[in-house]
Amino acid sequence: MTSENAIGKAADDEDPRRYDEVLDEAVEIAKRWLDGVFDRPIPPSAGIEQVKSALGLELSVHGDDPRDVIDRLAAEVEPGIMAMQSPRFYGWVIGGTYPAALAADWLVSTWDQNTAMRNVTPGVVAVEELAGEWVADLLGLPSGAGVGFVTGATMANFVGMSAGRQRVLAQAGWDVNRDGLSGGPKVRFIVGAERHGSVDIAGRYLGLGAPIVIDADDQGRIVVDRLRDVLSSENGPAVVCLQAGNLHSGAFDDFDAAIAVAHEAGAWVHIDGAFGLWAGATPALRHLTRGYEAADSWATDGHKTLNVPYDCGIAIVSSADAVHEAFGMRASYLQPSETGTDPHERVPELSRRARGVPLWAALSTLGRLGVEQLIDGLAANAAALASGLAELDGVEILNDVVYTQVCMAMPDDTRTIAVGQRLRDDGLVLASPSRWRDREVLRFSVSNWATDAADVAATVEAVGRVIAALR
Repeated sequence: MTSENAIGKAADDEDPRRYDEVLDEAVEIAKRWLDGVFDRPIPPSAGIEQVKSALGLELSVHGDDPRDVIDRLAAEVEPGIMAMQSPRFYGWVIGGTYPAALAADWLVSTWDQNTAMRNVTPGVVAVEELAGEWVADLLGLPSGAGVGFVTGATMANFVGMSAGRQRVLAQAGWDVNRDGLSGGPKVRFIVGAERHGSVDIAGRYLGLGAPIVIDADDQGRIVVDRLRDVLSSENGPAVVCLQAGNLHSGAFDDFDAAIAVAHEAGAWVHIDGAFGLWAGATPALRHLTRGYEAADSWATDGHKTLNVPYDCGIAIVSSADAVHEAFGMRASYLQPSETGTDPHERVPELSRRARGVPLWAALSTLGRLGVEQLIDGLAANAAALASGLAELDGVEILNDVVYTQVCMAMPDDTRTIAVGQRLRDDGLVLASPSRWRDREVLRFSVSNWATDAADVAATVEAVGRVIAALR
C-alpha cells in the first residue's frame, strides 16, 4: 500500500500508519488556542462562506499531507470560532472545559471504543459506570437508578420520557414495544408554560403530540394547583415534565408538591435539569431541589454546570428495568453481558463514543468538595453580577437570582437590544439576547468554572461602558 492510498498525500519517506507527527501538530495548535482563549475577543470574526472559501470549495483529487490539512484547518477555521471557553462568555448556558476533562476526551477519541457492550469494552464501561454511580450519589438520587450517556440534554429528556411512555402505557395494559402507539391509550404529555423547548422536541420524537401546558408563575415555576386540576380532569396515562433551573430565571419547580400531585394521578414524573439538577449536589443550594429524588427520571448535561466537553448528556431513570424495557435489544452478533445491563440498553444508540470518561475525569479532579465549591461559586458569581449590574444607570434585574441565571433589561426594548449588540461588538463580554415576560432581555448564564470575581467586575464595567456610550 502506498502512502498516498493509505492517508492522503503523505511524504514518500513517511509511514502512513504513524500518528505522532500529525498529532504533535494538533497538540501545538490546541495549546496555542487554549493559551489565549481567556483573553481573546469572544465573537467570531469570519462567517461561514468566508471560512468555506478559505478552506477551498473543491475536494482535491489526490488529497493533501495530513499536517498541511491540520494547519489549514486551524488557520482558516479559528477566525470563525466563538471563544465559548472565555470566563466572560455567558451565552446559552454553556460551560467551559476543565483541563482533565479535555485531556480525557482526547483519550476517548484515541482509544476509539464503541461503548455499547460491557464484555467488549470493559475498560471504558467501568469508567462510565463509576461516573454514573458518582453522579447519582452526588445528587442524592436512587442508588439503583439506570444511568445512560447521550449527546446532550435533549436526548437525556428523550430517554427519561421514553421510559415513562413505555411504563405508563404498560400500566394501562398497552405494550407499545409490540403494538406501537396507533390504537393505544392517549398519553397526556403535561408541561409548564416556561419549559425548555427540548422537552417539546423529545415529546415530538416520541409521538406524544403537542403538550398540555400548565400556567407558570412570574419566575417560570409550574403552578401546582393548575397541574392538579388538569390531572384530575380525566384519567389515563400521563407523563409530567418538571423543571430544575428555568432558562431565564434559574427558578425550580416545587418538586415536593408537584410530584405528589402527579404520582397521585398515576403519572410518570420527569425532571429536565439540564443545568439546574446540579444544585442538588451542594448543601447550600439543595433546598432548591427539595423533593426531586421522588421523581421517576431526570436529565442533565455535563457540558453545562460540570464543565466537560460537549457530547455528555446524562439520563437517569429511577427504575433500571423501565429504561431497559424502553431501549433493550438482543441480536445474535452481540455479546450480552451476564452480570449487568449493557450501556446500549439505556440509550437510543448502539454505536457511540465513551462519553462518560471526561465526566469521570472532571469528578475525579474535583472530588465531592470541589463539586460543591464549583456550583456554589457559579451561584455566588451570578449573585455578585446581578448586584453590580443593578447599580448601573437604567438597568433592571428581572429575575430572583437564586442560582446561576441573571436577566437584565433597560427601560425600553430598543436600548436593551442595543446594549447587547454593543457588548458583542466590543468582544470582551457576551450575553444571550432573549425575550422574557414580554420584554427584551440580556441573559447572563454563569456557567464557566474559570469565571472569578475579576471577571464579574470586568463584566459589570463593560456593560456600564456600553450604556454610557449609548447615552
